[in-house]
Amino acid sequence: MTFISYAQNYEDVMLQRAFKDIKKGFYIDVGANDSVIDSVTKAFYDSDWHGINIEPVTEWFIKLQEARPNDTNLKLACGERKGQNTIYDVVGTGLSTMDKSIADKHENELDFEIKKEKIKVDSLTNICKQYANQDIHFLKIDVEGFELQVLKGVDFKVIRPWIVVVESTLPLSQIESYKEWEKVLTNSEYHFIYFDGVNRYYIADEHEILDCNFDSPPNFFDNFIRNNEHKLNNELNTAKHQIDEKEETLTLINNELNTAKHQIDEKEETL
Repeated sequence: MTFISYAQNYEDVMLQRAFKDIKKGFYIDVGANDSVIDSVTKAFYDSDWHGINIEPVTEWFIKLQEARPNDTNLKLACGERKGQNTIYDVVGTGLSTMDKSIADKHENELDFEIKKEKIKVDSLTNICKQYANQDIHFLKIDVEGFELQVLKGVDFKVIRPWIVVVESTLPLSQIESYKEWEKVLTNSEYHFIYFDGVNRYYIADEHEILDCNFDSPPNFFDNFIRNNEHKLNNELNTAKHQIDEKEETLTLINNELNTAKHQIDEKEETL
């Protein structure tokens, strides 16, 4: 069966390759954003996985609530500890951040609209204690410059996602930004395995058997199609079906016209 990929940079293809034998797995998506567009977890949700989506921006949280009734959807941000912070909502994008300098850059250099909102913050340790009572197959983190604080809020002695995927470049750039937070993972018995140009992938040492799945980038043998291509194919098939139906109708009309013409010709011959 062809795998439908929704993620921006084929993250779901790589994770599907690693977890192809896992049925009804569990994920945590920190900075979930849209429930479909560029979603790393949409394909897994459609395959009977479920998990926790953490999204502080109201627009995206509402969509998650509507689209993911079988998930736990939390309107808050993750940090080192429980508290409050300000989210800078970069309106209509996936670039919202708790880093004011990044928000200022988006506003001043790229003319994005910024809205400020006070939000709840909690650690992933607290969240997992409350909502995750099973194996966590993957943890994805996309928090636009707040990665260190999120990772510091995880007790990796207790909480052991099999794979951790962290956005590791500065927003809207190819400049890598992982050096300030990578040691949190490597000191917690995780090893780096793959960089896809945007994200870095880390595997828990006890699950090193998964390493072989990251020897090559997404390719023909992953048997996948991008969601936009899938939608286009469906639209083309629908249009073709409609054309076929119209052609059948035209054929019937032509047959009826020919029959009527034949009957008229016969009557004219008898007159």
